[in-house]
Amino acid sequence: MRSRRPRDRRRRMSKRHLAVITAVALIGGGGLFGLVGPSAFAHESGQQRGTAAQGRVLHAPGGVRRGGQGGNNRHRGNGNSGQASASPSPSASTTVIGPLASDFVDITKVAPNVRNNAPRKGSNASSGTFSSRCGVNAGGQHNPDNVIVAPGVADGAQHTHDYVGNVKVDNTSTNESLAAQGTSCTNGDLSAYYWPVLRDQTKQGADAGAKGGGAEGNIGSILTPASIQITFKGNPTSKVTAMPRFLRVITGDAKAFTNGTKNANASWSCTGFENKVQLKDKYPICPAGSKVVRSFAFASCWDGRNIDSADHRSHIVGADPNTGACPQGFKAVPQLTERLTFNEPNRTKFAVDSFPGQQHAPVTDHADFINVMSDQLMQQAVNCINSGRRCG
Repeated sequence: MRSRRPRDRRRRMSKRHLAVITAVALIGGGGLFGLVGPSAFAHESGQQRGTAAQGRVLHAPGGVRRGGQGGNNRHRGNGNSGQASASPSPSASTTVIGPLASDFVDITKVAPNVRNNAPRKGSNASSGTFSSRCGVNAGGQHNPDNVIVAPGVADGAQHTHDYVGNVKVDNTSTNESLAAQGTSCTNGDLSAYYWPVLRDQTKQGADAGAKGGGAEGNIGSILTPASIQITFKGNPTSKVTAMPRFLRVITGDAKAFTNGTKNANASWSCTGFENKVQLKDKYPICPAGSKVVRSFAFASCWDGRNIDSADHRSHIVGADPNTGACPQGFKAVPQLTERLTFNEPNRTKFAVDSFPGQQHAPVTDHADFINVMSDQLMQQAVNCINSGRRCG
């Protein structure tokens, strides 16, 4: 009997090992997931589960990664009433994801977060404003280019931009071509003002199969703003000096979802709530009769030399948030602010266009500006602002 016990033990151990090996094989080959119903996967380790209708999904170390999106790690569930359920274009290699219901918040339930802590105006403050009235792009000037960040690159943005002001802006634009174009602005301002479009994801867009649109995950019908306000403001500590012609300025980060919020500058609200609540990483659900508001405030301290820089930021920076003063070596120029309103879209079924992989996150909202005002018009703006008048 003694000689038989070790053999029994070995047999029992081999069965146990066989069970373990079988389980590992099932997991490694995806067999375990085939034994569990889809409803069990409301969350998958911060990654999104793909479906045949959404596009191909790659299994990679550390979880599920969508093809072409770099394995973003945003923690999102699948029960999204705000996500478009549209089949991707045959040319799209990524899943169409976002925004989710968790990206939206009922603004009436958000505690006030706007504090009136603007820097106090000094004796040398420039308190006037200058406005350009440039319409709402009713003619539909759109393209997926970004001549500031990707000059010469067609579809350099991989999402669609909305333009007002200069009537022809694309990846081929030069200073000379911009100066030779017309404008939608009533005061002759030739500047280029642009930002990503907002879409109603319940409707099919005219660009459903095009680059910048559905072919790159930007699903839905483009919404025309109800209003656009373009206003240049002064500085609380000093007079402003003229911007150089062809100065490039960007605000926000179109890749803030993966880059982090260092350069993010999105602001979402609703009419009637702007002085109470500003949202940085949520879309607002507005009450009946209230419009969705997107607003942008650009950097306004110029280095006095360059119209652009390698990172498109170093040549023009923000003022000190506490004092309003520009850093040493920089001078105050008129600060561009923009305010866009939209008639209430379908509550949790609208989204800002984004790069593939940025999941239409509200934090990625951004805007771009090229100053093409004539020197005479820019000087009018400076005089209005420095004298404390409201012009335009």
